[in-house]
Amino acid sequence: MQTLHSVRTIPELAAKQEKLTAPYGSWKSPITADVVSGSSKRLGGTAVDAHGRLIWLESRPSESGRAVLVKEPESAGDDPVDITPKDFAVRTLAQEYGGGAFRVSGDTVIFSNYKDQRLYTQSLSSPDLSPVPLTPDYGETIVSYADGVLDARFNRYVTVREDQRESKLNPTTTIVTIRLGSKDIQEPEELIGGNDFYAFPRVDPRGERIAWIEWSHPNMPWDKSELWVGYISENGEVSRRVCVAGRDPSLVEAPTEPQWSPSGELFFITDRNNGFWNLHKWIESENEVLPLHSLDAEFARPLWIFGMNSYEFVQSSEQKNLIICSYRQNGRSFLGILDDSQSSLTVLDIPFTDIDNITYGNHCLYVEGASAVHPSSVAKVTLDDHKSKAVDFKTIWSSSPDSLKYNSYFSMPELIEFPTEVPGQNAYAYFYPPSNPMYQASQEEKPPLLLKSHGGPTAETHGILNLSIQYWTSRGWAFVDVNYGGSTGYGREYRERLLGSWGVVDVNDCCSCARNLVDCGKVDEKRLCITGGSAGGYTTLAALSFRETFKAGASLYGVADLNMLRAETHKFESHYIDKLVGSEQNYFERSPINFVDKFSCPIILFQGLDDKVVPPDQAQKIYLALKKKGLPVALVEYEGEQHGFRKAENIKFTLEQQMVFFARLVGHFTVADDITPIKVDNFD
Repeated sequence: MQTLHSVRTIPELAAKQEKLTAPYGSWKSPITADVVSGSSKRLGGTAVDAHGRLIWLESRPSESGRAVLVKEPESAGDDPVDITPKDFAVRTLAQEYGGGAFRVSGDTVIFSNYKDQRLYTQSLSSPDLSPVPLTPDYGETIVSYADGVLDARFNRYVTVREDQRESKLNPTTTIVTIRLGSKDIQEPEELIGGNDFYAFPRVDPRGERIAWIEWSHPNMPWDKSELWVGYISENGEVSRRVCVAGRDPSLVEAPTEPQWSPSGELFFITDRNNGFWNLHKWIESENEVLPLHSLDAEFARPLWIFGMNSYEFVQSSEQKNLIICSYRQNGRSFLGILDDSQSSLTVLDIPFTDIDNITYGNHCLYVEGASAVHPSSVAKVTLDDHKSKAVDFKTIWSSSPDSLKYNSYFSMPELIEFPTEVPGQNAYAYFYPPSNPMYQASQEEKPPLLLKSHGGPTAETHGILNLSIQYWTSRGWAFVDVNYGGSTGYGREYRERLLGSWGVVDVNDCCSCARNLVDCGKVDEKRLCITGGSAGGYTTLAALSFRETFKAGASLYGVADLNMLRAETHKFESHYIDKLVGSEQNYFERSPINFVDKFSCPIILFQGLDDKVVPPDQAQKIYLALKKKGLPVALVEYEGEQHGFRKAENIKFTLEQQMVFFARLVGHFTVADDITPIKVDNFD
């Protein structure tokens, strides 16, 4: 099998030279903020066209985060070809987090255009033809579409629609159909509606049945959801429907990712019985659900975004129906082949230790993944005739194709398990020690630590190559990325540690992790810093206000006032906070804004002014309160940025200003980079 080998292109002098002794944090590194911001391309999904060529969606910080569909070149050595015209961008705002923004069928792509949120159809074989709109223009971005599929029987597109025409705070979500081939643009027709949320509409190969996932407030889709099948009548309507999973009161489950096999059998993933998302199959004649292979591992991820695809059907030379699937266990991903007839699972040997979506091509797989030395990538994996092992592995797309030249600077993640404040309960993190071939610190010094608290909070951090982490470690920082209680990847029980305890469990686990690293002698107790975005920004602010573990912090679009978040946030998460926080008293007692007197260390805040998930007044409110109290504080606001920063210049500025802020206020070192610090109130 072909794998990517390490290529050391940093000057050989580094290996032969005596290492320079310099304080941690002051080391020079070629992994600059420009390199990081330029490497922050994001992947928005993959597909295969009629000729078996890969198509992917990438967002480009260099183009202010514009997302573009790109086609694999016809000949090796040629450049990939942009499909999306310059005045279009492929992105949906459905449920704010989007996903599932395009669908390829043969030589046609249907996509959601960011600027007007209309659906367009575009010919892949005639790239000179402009995209043609399929849905009405409402004059503003108040109707969004996601996660669509083609229904060939009725020549229509079936998709999830989020409609804000009646209420922007409480939009209506339905599954609608859009006629194809018509010269006139018509209002989409509702096919399925009545519940709060829908996802994964999937039509069977003959167009006779449709499966979908739905859920209702106050649940999130990973708490409790339902899988339904509807029977499509001759006039294209759903005439009868059956609940396949999620209605049995004796079972708590969250079914997800339904797919029809080529022969018309329904498969899906659910976490009934063992609390882990495993593959299941629906026996239609009995309306019975059978597990395919039970494992304490996650074969799916929380439905934060539309359009996830964790498994695919393939056929071997023996005409066996096989399922290629990815699953996550003990902090890493595996790619497996499941034989439906025998329930046996074979693990494929590939370099990725982290896997997202899978797309089946012509006698090959396209796998979205990464590892400690591979940045976010798409690899073409070729299987043998028996579909039992991988015989070739080739990277087709990389978020950072030049990253390997810095690999002598890479810090390798170490998966650590540490005790929490609850006796007998452990939590997990990835620890990255300082690493630079040119430098060392004195033996008496211990490195400063930057602890990252991930967003979600029902998300999971992965031990993969992330140049923004290497930016810190190559300058002499230790970095730890925490999967506190409530994170995904460790089953329902671990995820539900956070219910009613947001602001307690996550904060305690982050503090316990930092203390554990201090006790092990790996980091400097007097230079512990914390950072996080969104929910991770809330954990950051809560840790700084309610605990004294950290000496400084950075909050990126973080939550300061839980009541304000509950009042202002979008429909998808509007009841999520109630489940995480609990009582009205908790809302008050866990909001950092109400306890400004307890803050005792410097804080820097970063905020997008177009953020609808955590509105800007959260950051402004905490900034003014801390400034009034006399603490060192700075606020950076970005025009045109939403929830998460997409523009290269803002990604760069955020990283550099965090670095110089921590260096000036707690680091006791001078950064090697030429960074002009912004003014810090109550300090400068």
